[in-house]
Amino acid sequence: MIQNPKRYTITAALPYTNGPIHIGHLAGVYMPSDIYSRYLRLQGRDVLFVCGSDEHGVAISMKAKKEGITPQEVIDKYDGIIRKSFSDFGISFDNYSRTSAKIHHDTASEFFRKLYEQGDFIEEVTEQLYDAKADQFLADRFVVGTCPKCGNEEAYGDQCEKCGSTLNATDLINPKSTITGETPIMKSTKHWFLPLDRYEDFLKEWILVGHKNDWKPNVYGQVKSWIDGGLEPRAVTRDLDWGIDVPVDGAEGKKLYVWFDAPIGYISSTKEWALREGKDWEPYWKDPETKLVHFIGKDNIVFHCIIFPAMLKAEGSYILPDNVPANEFLNLEGNKLSTSKNWAVWLHEYLEEFPNQQDVLRYALTSNAPETKDNDFTWKDFQARNNNELVAIFGNFINRVVVLTNKYYEGIVPSPNTFSGVDEATLNELKAYPAVISSSIERYRFREALSELMNVARLGNKYLADEEPWKMVKTDLGRVQTQMYVALQIAAALSSLCEPFLPFTAKKLSRILKIESPLNWSTISETSDLIPAGQQIGEAELLFTKIEDEEIQKQIDKLEATKTANTAENKKAEPEKEAIQFEDFAKMDIRVGTILEAEKMPKANKLLILKVDTGIDVRTIVSGIAESFKPEDIVGKRVTVLVNLAPRNLRGVESQGMILMTTNAEGKLVFVNPDTDGVANGETIN
Repeated sequence: MIQNPKRYTITAALPYTNGPIHIGHLAGVYMPSDIYSRYLRLQGRDVLFVCGSDEHGVAISMKAKKEGITPQEVIDKYDGIIRKSFSDFGISFDNYSRTSAKIHHDTASEFFRKLYEQGDFIEEVTEQLYDAKADQFLADRFVVGTCPKCGNEEAYGDQCEKCGSTLNATDLINPKSTITGETPIMKSTKHWFLPLDRYEDFLKEWILVGHKNDWKPNVYGQVKSWIDGGLEPRAVTRDLDWGIDVPVDGAEGKKLYVWFDAPIGYISSTKEWALREGKDWEPYWKDPETKLVHFIGKDNIVFHCIIFPAMLKAEGSYILPDNVPANEFLNLEGNKLSTSKNWAVWLHEYLEEFPNQQDVLRYALTSNAPETKDNDFTWKDFQARNNNELVAIFGNFINRVVVLTNKYYEGIVPSPNTFSGVDEATLNELKAYPAVISSSIERYRFREALSELMNVARLGNKYLADEEPWKMVKTDLGRVQTQMYVALQIAAALSSLCEPFLPFTAKKLSRILKIESPLNWSTISETSDLIPAGQQIGEAELLFTKIEDEEIQKQIDKLEATKTANTAENKKAEPEKEAIQFEDFAKMDIRVGTILEAEKMPKANKLLILKVDTGIDVRTIVSGIAESFKPEDIVGKRVTVLVNLAPRNLRGVESQGMILMTTNAEGKLVFVNPDTDGVANGETIN
């Protein structure tokens, strides 16, 4: 670990521009990296926080093929959506670039050429999967098959999303091309490989020994598993038509593999920032006194802890990451988030449906962040955290302080009198919080840090509840001055301490208290005079508003509609039954009928007794549909009836036929009935 670094370079995983940003991305990467960057800036540190759109690779090509547009149109569309979402949500990047930029193409090409000229690559002709019908080699994401490790039949050629294993396309059992559905063949092609096995000893010493005690267990464990399993050369080039050209002779038609070019995007984004700001970019990547921290999700651990460090080590002039605090996955309402299945809460949609409530989502995601294990986001929990914590604790305290200050002192901070033991204990406890919150953030425990922030608001609420200035004002005006002064110091501290987590709230609270610039955390630790006596504050405004059940139900219904649509899309028809002759079908007498009466069968949960007009008679039919329909709802229903089915006795009632039913996409029973008016009962169906 680097002690007292001169500067910080903080990177957030480059999002693929094949879709918008959802809450899983935020919880895994962008919330923790933003909190960390904001915190360090408040401490006066030299911070560079970079990211950018990842615009190469197969995901982009797949999206373009699906939408019938060019890859360039795909990346331009989603880069715009992603940038706006990040900006509106308050993610405070110092620079957000894109890998389609010339500066990135140049940087990645230079990096490859240097390793190539140093002899760091292995050039090899290998057998790769090839779709003969499409006449192209298949990049990893254009292949699906059975995972050799867990048996998942829908694993991609680079990763199994069920068990998380990193794969090669040739590892898949029964591979299929996603382009044509054909079984690919093997065909020879030349590629360049980074020999990761050469770096095993370096990685063991650097990570397994050097970072045994400071890297998160989930990160350390995954890296150790990979190293213990033995590292193998990994291709850095691919046969693709979208990406950065491999910049050497004999590589025509080949592109840099996206995992090679994407992390170099951090470096090119830094160069772009430096050019704009008139800075020198190299110290942020090459000075040993710089602390480099990568924020990623767990699916990127191998790339940022093994492959990218091996690349940096091979290049020779770059520093290595001090930490890679990867988070686990966030699920949604009990199911895994899925971009392709639209099972997500998209950030741009959230910002439209919950305007000016960015901090509510920031709070909910941080307080439930998957730091050590997968966690689940539910809309009910989101509502509870807003109503029971932000509104009832944080907002309630601030509102009471500001309302009482305006009521008693016309909004002017009163001068305190002699502090009681309770006052001094409260102010001393307040002074301890910056160090407590800092300690948690420095150790990448953002949930813990946010919990401690809320304890500051709880401290304020407890102080007011115990001291009861609204009662004391009737008997001891001097004492109330001191009470309100103490409460206002807690409010002022909150305006700065909450900034990394709730930046929009911090800005609003500072405006209400008329604090022009964020308070230095060391000042909060050292003095009790954070907002001076005599300062005029503003009128009370609600920091947070209650979220009603109707708003939450709307979001739940939206997800249910998505689930129904997915079920319908993925539903497979039953296989065809054994062939019959026309004579077999002709034996069935199927008629149009109408349900005249319906009642539940006594002591039977599933059965209804129906009286049905079949056009030839009125007969009794017992049907197992009671769990799906109420008797009163189906009287008068037009139905299709098999009338010549042999009678059958069911619980003492003779059933003289069968109603034809099917199921819809949600698995609910549906009557099969005529959809044209004027079809009389008794008409035959043939």
